[in-house]
Amino acid sequence: MADDLLRYDVLAQEALRGLVRKVLTEVAQTGLPGDHHFFITFDTRHPAVRISTRLRAQYPAEMTIVLQHQFWDLAIHESHFEVGLSFNGVAELLVVPFQAINAFVDPHASFGLKFDTVAEAANEAEAGPVTDAAPSDAALPETVPDAAKEPEPVKAAQDGSASVVSLDAFRKKNG
Repeated sequence: MADDLLRYDVLAQEALRGLVRKVLTEVAQTGLPGDHHFFITFDTRHPAVRISTRLRAQYPAEMTIVLQHQFWDLAIHESHFEVGLSFNGVAELLVVPFQAINAFVDPHASFGLKFDTVAEAANEAEAGPVTDAAPSDAALPETVPDAAKEPEPVKAAQDGSASVVSLDAFRKKNG
């Protein structure tokens, strides 16, 4: 098998993270169109993630946020985004690097992406290169047509509090 010196897997992930950046940029400028909303799952262990100590204790490895009804101060930068959300009535500002995003889902459009994370990439590097094996789809971002594959999101309620609900429970409740 020939070596992939161009690292198409890395290039594809960078391009798709750029797609997420572009979508969030448009939402920051014009708001969410129609019924679109996003579940964004990210690795809280990423060194550039900025969340409160309280949230880090509650979500030590991964966190899913919902950008739908109650979020504010969405600001998009080259390497990260910032957003204000309320958790149990407490306003929080989150700073999330695009490299920390594990998954991005827009259930309204039945569109989703799953990414390798920094932690997964480090584990793969420690394991060493794969030889005499077919190319693995695991290294490529995978579209997620069924949003039910996602972990339990944190959903801001109408009263400003937050609760954890599974997507199945959310669909049953709201569908």
